[in-house]
Amino acid sequence: MQGPSPILTLSRQPSAFFSGCQLWFWQRWIYHWLKLKLPITSSSEVRIAVTHQHQSHNPKNLKIQVFGGLCRLGLMVLNFLGFKDIYDLKLRHIYTLDILRYMCNYVSTFKFQQRDNCQVVEAIFEATKQGIVEFVIELLRVSQPITFHNDDRRHVFMVAIQQRQENIFNLFYGVYEAWKAVILNYKDKNENNMLHVAGEIAPDFQLARISSPALQMQRELQWFKEVERIVPEWCKEHKNCNDETPYEVFSKNHKELAKEGEKWMKDIASSFIIVGTLTVTIMFAVAFTVPWANDQDTGFPILLQKRSFMILIISDAISFFAASTSVLMFLGILTSRFAQEDFHVSLPKKLIIGLSTLFISSATVMVSFSAALLIMLQDRWWAIIPMVLMASVPVTLFVWLQFPLLVEIFVLTYASGIFDRKMKHWL
Repeated sequence: MQGPSPILTLSRQPSAFFSGCQLWFWQRWIYHWLKLKLPITSSSEVRIAVTHQHQSHNPKNLKIQVFGGLCRLGLMVLNFLGFKDIYDLKLRHIYTLDILRYMCNYVSTFKFQQRDNCQVVEAIFEATKQGIVEFVIELLRVSQPITFHNDDRRHVFMVAIQQRQENIFNLFYGVYEAWKAVILNYKDKNENNMLHVAGEIAPDFQLARISSPALQMQRELQWFKEVERIVPEWCKEHKNCNDETPYEVFSKNHKELAKEGEKWMKDIASSFIIVGTLTVTIMFAVAFTVPWANDQDTGFPILLQKRSFMILIISDAISFFAASTSVLMFLGILTSRFAQEDFHVSLPKKLIIGLSTLFISSATVMVSFSAALLIMLQDRWWAIIPMVLMASVPVTLFVWLQFPLLVEIFVLTYASGIFDRKMKHWL
């Protein structure tokens, strides 16, 4: 066959399917909320609306015109919010899925030689690399999961692991138990099982989706441990043609990434530990430098009964203890052994605690500063407010620049994850 077949061409169009589109969470909500009725037209259903001139002043017609104007205004607002684009996108996806199902029904009548001629095998593996879930589901429904294998004799789920396409891999959880056993016990031409494949390093485009080498290493460990959880025991110690177990394959392929992750972790811990140490030093000094003086009779601070003074002392204490915790966490990172396993939970957890407490410390420093100004300037708000705003700029910038990193680490470590073990049966 000259050139790519229609089904292979379709497998290279991820944007033609919902699973291949990158939508924001609110766009996904709108997408699922929209209910579409496909247009069915017939010549017998054509109507022509004729407006009579003498009806234009009818009160009923006036109400209809006002209502129509409001509807048009509402449609303009919805279009501005992107509803029309999402509607068109969903409509295009529905039509594409209909075309795909027609192709799959046609493919189901093919013999193996005909499938080769129509590039069906190439199409399903191209769709797997692109992460097009709908395409893979429809083709596997008209065939058997092991029927399709590439030149390395790897089936669809092995390629999904190799390409780190979690949406395709999650389909495994929706396969019936009899097929799961066959899939899990399968080996490629080099005697690699699924855990060996998980030990290979992810493609560059997948690693680039995560911001830092340490978090990339964490995601690689999450993949390996997820596959390790489902494979039979024999797979964990099985050696491939190179006489390597899955753990040896993982360690060898991720050695450089682990070194890069170690360097990144040490650099960021060294930078933040300086900030934390400075905060500890300043807050410790503030605690013993009470504004003004003590009462000569009692020895207690004169301002002890003032609310602003209590705010100063409490925020100073919180900042001191938070900064101390942050310093200890970053010291724990610097003194870590940096084994590959540590990137899974141990190191990210220390970084989360360190960053969180450092942000708390930074915020309470500003509260302490504001309370001190309030005490010293005696309610002169015209001077206090501008000074507090100017002092807030560097702290706000620090939090604004580093907070996304904290969110990313927290999501990768403690969120529900990318693997959907509750997938409904589809095959």
